[in-house]
Amino acid sequence: MTIGTRKLGTTGPEVSLIGLGTMGMSDLYGQADEAESIATLHAAFDAGLTLVDTADFYGSGANELLIARALKERRRDEIVLSVKFGSRRTPDGGFQPVPYDVSPAAVKDRLAYSLRRLNTDYIDIYRPARLNPDIPVEETVGALEEMRQAGFIRHIGLSEVGARTLRRAAAVAPISDLQIEYSLLSRGPETSIIPALRELGIGLTAYGVLSRGLLSGHWTAARHLDAGDFRAHSPRFQGENLRANLRLVEALGRVAERLGATTGQVAIAWVAAQGDDIVPLIGARRRERLAESLGVVDLVLDAGSRAEIEAAVPAGSAAGERYAAPLMATLDSER
Repeated sequence: MTIGTRKLGTTGPEVSLIGLGTMGMSDLYGQADEAESIATLHAAFDAGLTLVDTADFYGSGANELLIARALKERRRDEIVLSVKFGSRRTPDGGFQPVPYDVSPAAVKDRLAYSLRRLNTDYIDIYRPARLNPDIPVEETVGALEEMRQAGFIRHIGLSEVGARTLRRAAAVAPISDLQIEYSLLSRGPETSIIPALRELGIGLTAYGVLSRGLLSGHWTAARHLDAGDFRAHSPRFQGENLRANLRLVEALGRVAERLGATTGQVAIAWVAAQGDDIVPLIGARRRERLAESLGVVDLVLDAGSRAEIEAAVPAGSAAGERYAAPLMATLDSER
């Protein structure tokens, strides 16, 4: 198995066809196993994954420290580190109410801490996790460009912003990529955001490609969720919404069976097939889930297969929003 590469936009780095999202290794998906997380990171590196996505608020910094340990015996220039900032935590593990802190001063302050925790002198892609409506995007991107010019970051990314904001940001500095939720159950970016990205030469790193596990084929309506698992409060995982979404997954599973693949592999492959400028992020926390996801590299979807997949999970068929209402209200991408 050889993992190919894709370039993030016209100005961004070349990265592996699939990236690894590490949030669940430290936070928000229930209890994690640190030793298994590091083993999974090592397995990903050994397989040829080069893009690793994290945030300074994942585990209140614990995730960055975890990645630093996993990278200790690796060449730094072999890995592309993508880091988000802006969300604020509380000592009890909760999140402070929005708005996000993405002021120019916060850009520099949060970057300083991430560099130290990651034990590196530069971050490949640095991005605000969300925007603050009271802070013009031009100010945030201007500070990021200042840090890029100083060599502390290599590229500027954005997350969950809409087409109008993308254009404003791109007028200030080169933007490598937009990170946004994109999956068979979350196809909102197709309307105006993806066309704007292509117009501007900006790549897309797609998170939530398995819709937080719903599209993995491993989820059941009887699964118990710990209080620390944010899916316990996610509309798509509640009551009839969950049952309706699992019916869609069953239909997708029948297509996957015909293709000789797993349900999750087909869901990831569909995202990757939407364009060479799109890089799916997988959130594997264990080596067996990583190995399953990597099987997508050998899965080629022709036009007929893509049509079957989209018939099984039609656009707009997801039951429930992807976040609870208070979080949806923070998304520039949804305005």
